[in-house]
Amino acid sequence: MNSETRNCQNCRKDFEIDSEDFLFYEKIKVPPPTFCPKCRLQRRLSFVNLFHLYKRSCDLCHKQTFSLFRQDAPYVVYCPRCWWSDDWDSLEYGKAYDFSRPFFEQLNELWHKVPLLGLSIDFVTLETSPYTNHIGHLKNGYLVFHADFNEDVAYGFYLVHNKGLVDSSLAMSSELCYDSMHIYKVNRGIGLRSQVTESLDCAFLKDCMNCQNCFASANLRSKKYYIFNKPYTKEEYFKEIKKWDLGSYKAYQEIQKMSEEHWRTLPPKPTMDEFATNCTGRLVFQSRNCKDCFEVVGAEDSRYLLMMEMGPVRDSYDLSSWGNNMDMCYECCVVGEGVSRAKFCQEAGLSLNDVEYSKLSTGAGYHFGCVSVRKTKYCILNKQYEEKKFNELREKIIAHMNEMPYEDAKGRVYRYGEFFPTEMSPYAYNETIASRFFPLAKEATEEKGYRWQEPEQGAYAITKDARDLPDHIKDATDAVLHEVIGCEACGKGFKIIKMELDFLRNMNLPLPRRCPMCRINEKFDQWVKNLRVFKRTCSKCGTGFETNYPKEEVDYILCRECYLKEIV
Repeated sequence: MNSETRNCQNCRKDFEIDSEDFLFYEKIKVPPPTFCPKCRLQRRLSFVNLFHLYKRSCDLCHKQTFSLFRQDAPYVVYCPRCWWSDDWDSLEYGKAYDFSRPFFEQLNELWHKVPLLGLSIDFVTLETSPYTNHIGHLKNGYLVFHADFNEDVAYGFYLVHNKGLVDSSLAMSSELCYDSMHIYKVNRGIGLRSQVTESLDCAFLKDCMNCQNCFASANLRSKKYYIFNKPYTKEEYFKEIKKWDLGSYKAYQEIQKMSEEHWRTLPPKPTMDEFATNCTGRLVFQSRNCKDCFEVVGAEDSRYLLMMEMGPVRDSYDLSSWGNNMDMCYECCVVGEGVSRAKFCQEAGLSLNDVEYSKLSTGAGYHFGCVSVRKTKYCILNKQYEEKKFNELREKIIAHMNEMPYEDAKGRVYRYGEFFPTEMSPYAYNETIASRFFPLAKEATEEKGYRWQEPEQGAYAITKDARDLPDHIKDATDAVLHEVIGCEACGKGFKIIKMELDFLRNMNLPLPRRCPMCRINEKFDQWVKNLRVFKRTCSKCGTGFETNYPKEEVDYILCRECYLKEIV
């Protein structure tokens, strides 16, 4: 089949469907999309509340816990301990399909009746790390988001296989790092940015690889004892490095500013990818044959992936968040860990196959339009059937979805093959990460038919202004653990936790002046910015290429080949 240009029914702009895309849709037996790739991504992300946590009582044990849902959200919400327990049965909410009403209308009613998981964490994580979200296999974590296989970490997002990290994000296989992002296999790193890999005892580096004892530099490869990209002997290095006492907040801020100014004097690495073959997008690692993918590890033969933290991911389109052994999946978000042939699902996984239009399906298969069904097969709207009856009814429902489609408040039509309508999301648009990738003001949000929620106004009994904290960590006593500090950025109160204080003392690093969420949000916003794609021309050879650096930010830039020749 040839490529076709179609018009997006959401933004009304034309978009291309390639011949390879048609082959994929035919292989998994779905119709081509009616939303363009950006609108599909926006729609999926409007179902992902990553950072907004609220105090809410569990509707089963009635204990107050932190939750993704506000107390007044019209859903039945169980805390993780109750939701993962065997004290209730999701099949008790099963209902027969009504062919006189649109499918999404019936599914939305089920979403409001079946208990939902209050925090997207597994039972192992719950035991030691209850103040986290979209997390698995975590021990001793605090305010960590979108992460897997970590221990002793605090204040970060997108973390995989790490230990002993504070205020770090987008990190893999690293240990004892602080205030860093985009790092891989780093030990004892401080203030690192933009793909620092396989390095030891380094601070304030950018775009460096295989370095040891390097400071305030960029574009280094296999170097030791460098400061501001100048080589030193071992003795000279340690003598010079003593000039900067990073335990002082003032000194830390000064050297951070000096480092950023120095980085700008050097050409940046044009693309951040390693071991990626025939791939397009940004931040694609250890992958091949992937198009339009962003922040992806271990994928192949796929397209339109975002935040897939762990491979393998094969033969899949339009996935946002998670991964870890997936194949033949389409239009899903927050789905992973042993999943095959999942379509139009949200927050599901853990050994899952042949599931469509389902939320919180785990450890099972053959679901259609289910909510919170676990370890059970052949279910439609939480009602279980014999295999033959299930297959017959599924085909009838798909035909019915096409004959009687759901139409939202703005006239967007949802037949079989569309992800959930955004108006079905349990979260307001500005509570989701869709608002971070596709920012909309309140008026524009409501004009598009999405919900807007005014932020909760908390009462913070602040006991200490951030300006009154001791400049040096050596002067910070345990008394600071009992203070409520006023964030210098947002004004909200926050506390220093013991794990954090111990870490800062051991690493000789200063107390923070901003609250954890301001620190996390700064890195998240920078990450979103790093995912941009601009067409540029190499300042040296004139070759055209794509990068995340626009001309107004970086005038002199090199293509990959020229960059490697210049720095290696």
